[in-house]
Amino acid sequence: HVQLVESGGGSVPPGGSLRLSCVASGFTYSSYCMGWFRQAPGKGREPVAAAAIGGGQVLVADSVKGRFTVSQDYRKTIYLQMNALQPEDSATYNCAAQKSTLWLGWSLDRWKYWGQGTQVTVS
Repeated sequence: HVQLVESGGGSVPPGGSLRLSCVASGFTYSSYCMGWFRQAPGKGREPVAAAAIGGGQVLVADSVKGRFTVSQDYRKTIYLQMNALQPEDSATYNCAAQKSTLWLGWSLDRWKYWGQGTQVTVS
């Protein structure tokens, strides 16, 4: 059973910071690419960042580059450090995984496993 569980969301003023965590279980961690997506009310799901330990890859979307960083540890946890948060960053953030050692793209059909989401509100 593959499970992804996010935590760390909350409400912060503009310019504040949050650190999101996603704990993965039920699969070989190094054989998957882990990622973060977000979705605001009435809008589509947007890619944010991804990391693949096995492939040595770290990617951050242009929309958050310079403010957000992503990392993984060896206890099957992926982190999203979010700095200089803006109201436009308010969304539900989901952790996801694709069964590949390397990042293969942001297309949603590649991401087979999803967490329940954690809410981020910047106001």
